[in-house]
Amino acid sequence: MTPAAASMPALQAELGPIQDGRATLRIAGGWQIHDQLPALEPIASRLEAASELKSLGFQADGLTAWDSGLVSYLTSLIDRCQQRGIAVDPAGLPEGIRGLLRLAYAVPERQGARRTKKSISFVQQVGEQALALTRSTGEIMAFLGEAVLAFRRLLAGQARFRKADLWLNLQEAGADALPIVSLVTFLVGLILAFIAEAQLAAFGAKIYVADLVGLAMVIQLGAVITAIVLAGRTGAAFAAQLGTMQVNEEIDALRTLGIAPMEFLVLPRLLALILMTPLLAIYANLMGILGGAFVANVAGDITLVEYFIETQKAIGWNDLIQGLISATVYGAIVAVSGCLRGIQCGRSASSVGLATTSAVVTAIVFIVIAAAVLTLIFNALGL
Repeated sequence: MTPAAASMPALQAELGPIQDGRATLRIAGGWQIHDQLPALEPIASRLEAASELKSLGFQADGLTAWDSGLVSYLTSLIDRCQQRGIAVDPAGLPEGIRGLLRLAYAVPERQGARRTKKSISFVQQVGEQALALTRSTGEIMAFLGEAVLAFRRLLAGQARFRKADLWLNLQEAGADALPIVSLVTFLVGLILAFIAEAQLAAFGAKIYVADLVGLAMVIQLGAVITAIVLAGRTGAAFAAQLGTMQVNEEIDALRTLGIAPMEFLVLPRLLALILMTPLLAIYANLMGILGGAFVANVAGDITLVEYFIETQKAIGWNDLIQGLISATVYGAIVAVSGCLRGIQCGRSASSVGLATTSAVVTAIVFIVIAAAVLTLIFNALGL
């Protein structure tokens, strides 16, 4: 401990005796918020228990330093005195503290401003969640309706957006996503091939590793993995961009100028993902098949020529078409989720983070649902 710290008086808050209905609270030492401040309850309890007490004064001659910690302590004490009907005389306090106390009590506390904990029953929680789901469903349907109208205006040549924005979004959603899509899909194909090779080796059917990996990637996994990567990368970026514009009131400014945000902001992003997701899915299929070929060649003693010939036999045009249709739907889901949550963003920085998280979660949930529905439809059609 330094000599200066050793010589500093300890924090003191002592209540003197009551004389003629008045008591004095002696405050001494350095009252700062990072220090361990004296407990308020013992003094407040003594004040409330003294029936003959009518007023409270202060003596602060020994006060060496103070900050908002002392002000907070005094306001809490004054509130307790007012509840008890005890008058408070702040004349013995330093002028700076008296000024802050006057500011603290200049405007009366608004009714209901204090946060109170409310116990909510399980049934009420379920009801509130059901109502929130209903409202969210309505908002999603309204957003989809506006998107369809924007597409109709696009086909009629009436949509207003900058072509440069479309090309920029195409680059961000397509070329810039190639490295992460390459890595993830190659590793997924590699893992699938390892599992298939270990199981099929027992039957002497290692060559069918090519069939399993190829069909799994082309029909479903290539599109799903690409969509999930885009949801975490591009969809989140869309939500953050539009959310920040909402915070800065740029979207309100567009509406004031008579420019529809759906056309100017959402439509280029929606087009970019609808166009680029199928192309990325084809590339993901290729990388997954290459990952399977690597494992089959190294662990299964299958030559690359044999592997690719078997893959070509297994994959048909109908399989490729299924994957491309699925990828297009997933791309639209990612774009709608990101733009919807961005447009719904609040007016604070924390709202942008919540919108980004919600965009990713919404996209992934609806991608999984769409994958199940599309699988049922393709099976019903006999594809």
